[in-house]
Amino acid sequence: MSRSLQALSLLLACGLAEAGTLRCGSKLVNEGDRAFEVERKCGPPAHRDLVGYTGGYYGGREMVIEEWVYGPTNGMLSILTFQGNRLTRIETKRAD
Repeated sequence: MSRSLQALSLLLACGLAEAGTLRCGSKLVNEGDRAFEVERKCGPPAHRDLVGYTGGYYGGREMVIEEWVYGPTNGMLSILTFQGNRLTRIETKRAD
């Protein structure tokens, strides 16, 4: 395998490993973590918004959907989505 192809596959593997992960100082937050674990590792969010509720698809009970926003850090916002008190998505967006 050529060096450039090896470098590309390494970069892709690193990108996949980072999907669903957020660094807070020296600690890592992962999709699936509970809200209290995220707050313990990252501190309180800059913004916390109630987005809505699930339609009761999970065993017939509704779950709260929240978004927490951290940052900006180095010009980027981290937007964490919680569903039923579990971290389900980590997004990054350039702060405007």
